[in-house]
Formats: sequence, structure tokens, C-alpha cells
Amino acid sequence: MYQQYSVADTFGVSAPASMTVEGFVPANNPFVPVQKPYVFRREPLRDVLAFFRNPNGDGLYITGPTGSGKTSLVEQAAARLHWGVHAVAGHGRLEFNDLLGQFVLTGNGTMKWTDGPLTSAVRHGHVLLLNEIDATDPAELLGLNDIVEGKPLMIAATDEVVMPHPKFRLVATGNSAGAGDQSGLYQGVMRQSVAFMDRFRLMEVGYPEPDDEMSMLERTVPTMPLSIRERMIQLANEIRKVFIGGSDSSGLLSITMSTRSLLRWAQLSANYKGSPNALAYALDRALVLRGDAAEREAIHRLAQDVFGSDWQV
Repeated sequence: MYQQYSVADTFGVSAPASMTVEGFVPANNPFVPVQKPYVFRREPLRDVLAFFRNPNGDGLYITGPTGSGKTSLVEQAAARLHWGVHAVAGHGRLEFNDLLGQFVLTGNGTMKWTDGPLTSAVRHGHVLLLNEIDATDPAELLGLNDIVEGKPLMIAATDEVVMPHPKFRLVATGNSAGAGDQSGLYQGVMRQSVAFMDRFRLMEVGYPEPDDEMSMLERTVPTMPLSIRERMIQLANEIRKVFIGGSDSSGLLSITMSTRSLLRWAQLSANYKGSPNALAYALDRALVLRGDAAEREAIHRLAQDVFGSDWQV
């Protein structure tokens, strides 16, 4: 049922040959995420694997800016360990009972209980991944307090008591760290209960380093000239700086260049290769058309500064 995986070989990172992590034997589990090409960063991976190995009665809360790879880190680590994942998107109308399950009508007219993502993860030893958890009503999340600590899951509708599988893990992601959004960048973020947050260990994931994003671009568009890829990454980081804000700019953009958007831009640029304005045309469709007129102009000005004569609109 379980097997040891070499950290170095499985995740493509520098690690001692003797360093392993326990996962599941491949078994065609439909809840295991699809494995995709992925560049793991050493520090975030270390924290996730340490949590998978031994949560010590904690959940794992991953915070960081939008598009920094919080969700993909967990899913791709689980994919390589053949660990099932139940991903749920947080929102203001999400209720605890949605996570537990519900009765559904069968073909013969009877009612049958169907496990929700929480119950299924607890029962089978999967990861419950609550994305954008800080957009959820904190009162609805209090029902998770006991289960994070390893206590049985009580299903009142069926009077069933589900003992947590030893491999059950609870991971949450959020753009804030549970204390609300102080930056004003994220709509709908709610301050979470201190008692709930106290049940999590925290880790922060920022945008990848340029070398890591370069590795991703090399895999995505291997024929693109190095100088173009370097400047694409430079522009992405300039956009992120303006989005986040700082001493020179205070969140002047409402959109940002995630790694996902960067790779989309590169792919579209390759598709439109040969057009006189391929980079600009692709950037608009990858990101810029989500902004208003002033934001579009600001991003194109940044691009002109970065690319110089290679930038044509």
C-alpha cells in the first residue's frame, strides 16, 4: 500500500541519495492529480514533504500572492507520491455540510448518503486541499477544528463516526495569512478565527526565482531565443512589483503576471511567431486584456522599457 520514494529522483532536487519520503503504491487512484512537468523549489518542497511525513496534529496553511504556485506545489508533490487529493475552492457560500456530504436520490427512489470531499479524504487517507480558504465564512470552518487534531469525524445525518485514516492531511491555501487582506488587492478575503488558525503550521510561497522560471520556459518554448525568455521574466517581475506595491508604487495594478500567465504568454508568442507584433499580441491575450485602459497602457510601457526595439505594438 505504501512505498518509499527518493526525494532527489522523484522531485528533481538536490538531496542525499538516502533521503526518502513515504507515499502510496501506484494503484490507478482517480483522485491522484495528473502529473505534469514541474520545477520544484527546494524550500517550499521541504516544508510540504515534512508535513506529509508527519503533521503532528497540524494542518498546513500556505500563503502567498496570486499565481505563486501554492496549489500546484501541493498537487504536483501529491501526484508524484500517488497521494489522492480532494480540492475544494473556498467562497463565501461554502458550508461545512458541503464538505461532509449529502443524501442523494437513487434510481429506485431511495435516499443514499454520498461522502463529501472532507469525509472521503478522512476515510481514505487523502489530502483535503482547501483553496482560497480565506474567502470562506470563518464560522463554517470551525467544524474542522477537531478533525485537524486527529479526532473522529462525526456525521450527524447518518450517526456514523469516521476514524481518520493515518494518511489524511488537511492543506489550506490563501492570499492572506488568515488575518484579513491588509493590501486591498484581494476582494472577498475574510479574517479567520484565531482558534482555527492556531491549528495550522504556516508556510509562505512567493513567486519563483528567475532561474526556476527560466527552467519552466525552457520546457515550454525550447525554441524561443534565450534573450527573449530573459526579458519576459524581467517584465513579469516588473509587473509583480507594481501589483504588490512598495515605496515607489502602491499597488497601481489590479492584475499581475503569475507564472501561469507567463507560460501562457510564452506559448501564445510561439503560436504567433512570425507576426510583426507577436510578443505584444500574445501578452494582451495572456494577461493585459483583463485590465482597464490605464493598466493596459502601463504594462505596455513597462514592456517597451524592457524589450526596447524588440517591442512592437
